[in-house]
Order: sequence, then structure tokens, then C-alpha cells
Amino acid sequence: MSNNVTQTSQSASQARQEPALLPPVDVVEDATAITLYADLPGVPKDKLNLRVEGDQLSIEGEVVLTVPKEMEASHAEVTLSRYRRTFTLSKELDPEKVSAELSQGVLRVRIPKAEHAQPRKINVQVK
Repeated sequence: MSNNVTQTSQSASQARQEPALLPPVDVVEDATAITLYADLPGVPKDKLNLRVEGDQLSIEGEVVLTVPKEMEASHAEVTLSRYRRTFTLSKELDPEKVSAELSQGVLRVRIPKAEHAQPRKINVQVK
């Protein structure tokens, strides 16, 4: 995981909430931003909650799977219906410019680096 984004352990208040799955997340860093790719199958946009509070980025989602009334699962390996993951953002990132999109069960969160943390070109003058 990048030095700019670290996973945060659950706080006491989060631990009291209902149990949740940790979605798998890939973290990709380039010169201008960090991008998180979180696998959230079965989570529709209206059941997704993405928020930044201070230096904390939280992803929460509720799985919505429709099952016909006459059907019942005879075996379920995953019985939790909620995803939750929290990350601590470094001071090099700009939490005011976070953008996100959900496509086919994958949440893409882009967190730009602050201007002072981005590489910049320096013009050299010849005299």
C-alpha cells in the first residue's frame, strides 16, 4: 500500500456497528494522484457511502441482491451484506478534490496529490 494511503483499524464506535466485509482494494499511485479500486459486487450507487472526514476516507456499501420469493439459499458462504473500509490519507493528498465512480461493482476513487507534492518542471535560464 502506498505511503500516502494507509488502512485504519476500526474505531470503537465502528466495532459496535454491524459486522462488515473488508472489500479488496488496489491502490495505484502516479505523479499526480492516488487511485483506489475497491471491489463492491452487489452494491448499487444509492447504497454506497463514500466520505472524507479530516484525514479519514471511509467506504461503506450495502449489498442488494434480489432473490425470487420462491427461492431460498441452501448454502451461503458469505452471509454479511455490508462492506466497510477506512483509510488514513497523508498530508500530500488533497481531500477536497476526491472524485469517485462506480462501474460494474468496482468503485474507483481518485485522490489528487496536493500541489506542493506534485512534481514540477523548473525552467533553466541560459545567460
